[in-house]
Amino acid sequence: MKLHFLFLSALLFASICIGQETIDTVAIEKIRNEGFNNSQVERIAFQLIDKSGPRLTNSKGFERAADYAVTQLMEWGLTNANKEPWGEFGRGWEVNKSYLAMTKPYYMPFIAVPKAWTESSNGEITGKVVFLDVKSEEDFVKYKGKLKGSIIALLPSRGNQDPTFKADAIRFTEEELKKMEAPSSNQRRYTPEQITKYRARRVLNNKLNTFLAEEGVTLILKGTNGKHGTLFTSSPRGFLKDTPVGISELEVVPEYVNLMYRLIENGVDVEIEAEVKTTFNTENLQGYNVIAEIPGTDENLKSEIVMLGGHLDSWHGATGATDNGAGCIVMMEAVRILQATGLKPRRTIRIALWGGEEQGIFGSRNYVKNHFGDSETMELKAEQEKVSAYYNIDNGTGRIRGIYLQGNDAVKPIFKQWFTSFDDVIDNTTITIRDTGGTDHLGFDAIGIPGFQFIQDPIEYRSRTHHTNMDTYERLVIDDLKQMAVIIASFVYNTAQRDEKLPREALKKAK
Repeated sequence: MKLHFLFLSALLFASICIGQETIDTVAIEKIRNEGFNNSQVERIAFQLIDKSGPRLTNSKGFERAADYAVTQLMEWGLTNANKEPWGEFGRGWEVNKSYLAMTKPYYMPFIAVPKAWTESSNGEITGKVVFLDVKSEEDFVKYKGKLKGSIIALLPSRGNQDPTFKADAIRFTEEELKKMEAPSSNQRRYTPEQITKYRARRVLNNKLNTFLAEEGVTLILKGTNGKHGTLFTSSPRGFLKDTPVGISELEVVPEYVNLMYRLIENGVDVEIEAEVKTTFNTENLQGYNVIAEIPGTDENLKSEIVMLGGHLDSWHGATGATDNGAGCIVMMEAVRILQATGLKPRRTIRIALWGGEEQGIFGSRNYVKNHFGDSETMELKAEQEKVSAYYNIDNGTGRIRGIYLQGNDAVKPIFKQWFTSFDDVIDNTTITIRDTGGTDHLGFDAIGIPGFQFIQDPIEYRSRTHHTNMDTYERLVIDDLKQMAVIIASFVYNTAQRDEKLPREALKKAK
């Protein structure tokens, strides 16, 4: 059954003026009707996720998804659709084969994923497993000269693998959203102590990898964070073109690493068989973003831009449905809605599907640097002044519950009015002054362009899908994607129609 959403006000008035904002209720009703009753999110999701596959930056899967997006955006009538290079990224990488099983004391297939940019194994490998317990560089000495040809497993496995008594999938409660409205006394995602420990661990891991390569280890098995068949992949820097040859490494569901450890600790020999085949692409080291536009129609405003986007790249353990297939699906659907309704935005609307986000937000940051300005020197280009706003989605499949203002308090009354068009599909709309980080709006915000990330229900993002081997099509909540696309389309359209660009914060000083 189709759901029909009608505003009585839309039947009576062409627009409503609230304060200084004019909301075109007829346009919003067209957007709602198209997005809720003629949605294409499932078709877009199939193409980007199931058909394209994992989309590690510079992989064939990323290229398939980018080619589809360019073709589809052109078919919808967008202009200037292309794969735009943003600069050198590094080596592409593909998994051709991956297999791991315990063969002694009994046979058991293990859930494992090759670490990104890992080398191939030397054919099929069989042998005993040796556990290493390395807490510092001083621990290397006890293994020196003893590991040639070994299959090693690293301790400890991360996280808690005990039974779960809370739901994996959650929505924000009214109380949680209320807390988010208040300015945070500590907006850091990680404490300085946590950052210091992470950096020290990364340095130790790099030194350990060098040591193991010098010792002639043949395969590394690493227990990761996760539970119940889910493993969270890591993010090495093996994409760099000058990365030295390393050792084949498999990231393993932690319960299986724990099983092997308990067996060995109790005097039971453990043997495994494994094979990893991977290939590297060094012919084209460029990174790419997908860019396309709906041209503006106002002679005085069409040179100005409203942007929306999400990152197209994913990790390789699954098909990247919620991280960040969902964001790209929503943004593509949003521009499709605007085209299908026949609305004529005054400003130009530009969609961007970013590459290289997972390795360091490279695609969007370099796009900003190439087109708008350098956040290091704060040397700005003329185009910087032309962008009214950038809207981003990158927190999974959950429906929109509000927006982060990134400290830009002047836009709060504007967004509050725009959200009133969706009181029936958002519970407890939350507009918070807080910043949020870790994704593609940051590059825009850093040079004074209003860049925003929406508040979304977590669903399973934190527990099951973010950077995991379980981030598949089934993790999408289709009705939530429809809601997001309609709201994004309306925000973009409202931004494109304003007489003035959105208010900006004062420019930050050069770093």
